[in-house]
Amino acid sequence: MAPQIGRRLRKGATTTAVAAAAVAALSASQGPGVLADGPAGEHAASGTPTPPPGAPASGNSPYYTDLPPLVSPNPPATPSTGSPVLGADQQGIPATILDAYKKAEAELARDRASCHLPWEILAAIGKVESGQANGGQVDANGTTLSPILGPVLNGAGFANITDTDSGVYDGDAVHDRAVGPMQFIPSTWASSGRDGNGDGRKDPNNIYDASLATAYYLCGNRDLAVQSKLDEAILSYNHSRTYLTTVQSWFDYYKRGTHEIPNGTGVLPGSRSDTPARRPARTVPTPAPHPASPTPTPKPSPSRPSPKPTHPEPAKPTPSEPSSPRPLPSKKASTFEDAGTASLTATAGTSFEGRPTARVKDQFGRPMGKATVRFQITGTTDARFPDGATQVTVTTGADGRATAPALLAGEQSGTFTVRATVAGTGLPEITWTATVNARQADALARTDTKELTAAPGAEFANYVEVKATYKGAVVPGIAVSAAMIVAPEAPAAGTAVADAKVNDKGPYFKDEKGNPLRSLKDLKTDAKGVLRLPKIYADGQTGTFVLRLTTPGGGTLDVQLKVA
Repeated sequence: MAPQIGRRLRKGATTTAVAAAAVAALSASQGPGVLADGPAGEHAASGTPTPPPGAPASGNSPYYTDLPPLVSPNPPATPSTGSPVLGADQQGIPATILDAYKKAEAELARDRASCHLPWEILAAIGKVESGQANGGQVDANGTTLSPILGPVLNGAGFANITDTDSGVYDGDAVHDRAVGPMQFIPSTWASSGRDGNGDGRKDPNNIYDASLATAYYLCGNRDLAVQSKLDEAILSYNHSRTYLTTVQSWFDYYKRGTHEIPNGTGVLPGSRSDTPARRPARTVPTPAPHPASPTPTPKPSPSRPSPKPTHPEPAKPTPSEPSSPRPLPSKKASTFEDAGTASLTATAGTSFEGRPTARVKDQFGRPMGKATVRFQITGTTDARFPDGATQVTVTTGADGRATAPALLAGEQSGTFTVRATVAGTGLPEITWTATVNARQADALARTDTKELTAAPGAEFANYVEVKATYKGAVVPGIAVSAAMIVAPEAPAAGTAVADAKVNDKGPYFKDEKGNPLRSLKDLKTDAKGVLRLPKIYADGQTGTFVLRLTTPGGGTLDVQLKVA
């Protein structure tokens, strides 16, 4: 717990006989810097303490010391059907927690392929640090249902770390505390936090964010496929050989196979490194009852022959007692496919007509209900789901379909990606490309009919103000370009002049330095679709001149300016 850079928390660790044997084996293979556990805290196995490369990420704070069972982590199967027995194995990983670990592994594989980080090492650390987020007590987005906090780091048995986050993460404005399922302290999270679920936030209480942060922290510049580098990475999280042994034990255990269990059904560990090991309750055997004295068998009378033994007829099965039904195999999501998603295209500021839709099927090819599908917006865009969310989860219906809420396009035009995954599975994701087109206007019109005139060398008394519309509806935020153009002949008011070039004389705008400027770009209409142009000035030329306004979508307006 409590990842921290540059600080170490001093607290002894209790271990089991199995851990002690593993420590001895591991210590024989470690180089300088591996620490030994002692009753007074961490101290070097011999000589001056030499920590492994890098500061301890967890600050050597308390952790769960339970070791995995000496059996396969996969659920046992019934002899008759081979189907998992529900609840028979208590060592599964909650669905959202497992999904977060695998997502972090996938991102590291894309970003730092040379690291070779396996998701099972995240699962091992998550088990040791928080018991897989208190047995999977997270919401659909992966955020813990209640805070997971380490002890107050006030120097009473631990390091004295004054507050670094004003209590934002740990609720303590005096001292720091470890936070979240991977137990980061605020100062470390400030430098190592990651956004693992694409919601634009870095939250140590979110398993997706915390798992990705842990993955990058462990990776560094290491190749974790090399055992010594993997050991070094684990020790960078906590400078304790017992911690290394415990994490390695769970890592090896999960590598032999894992399975998904529902959120909130995981079993919490029972022993921590800062508390005495629990002794199993003493079991007093129940004495066996004394057998009753046998009833003496009367001897047959010598005057009579012994009767021949009779063989009773075998009991016939009772028709009203049917045999127990064989349990049905558990459903498993095996197919994930697009379910007829319409084109994802929208104009800036409007809702997309199409909505991402996916279907989940089980191993028998039948629609699978109650599966959790996560939809996520990725890429450079300000498009959002309702309430400004970049990620939503939807449960499939009886038809196996999950449809995302309506997407709302922002002001940023271009393309982005919507991804869909089935939580807790390794099924391939589905991706859709969504396109946001810039706002368009098919018409521009002046808001008044005032004549636009000026004397040579003077400014025009009236402003040019226009309104943009598309199919009769006003268009806010539309881009408008303006240019003083050359026309062969002065056009009639309100008519367009094709293929004209910018004039080098006549009316003009001014730039920031007061210099003449005869074209403007990136002007935008306001919330009511209205645009008022900057002040216009006349030079020494007289006559009728043309100001052309254009918008994306074909809206064009030519305005006459007279200088006399």
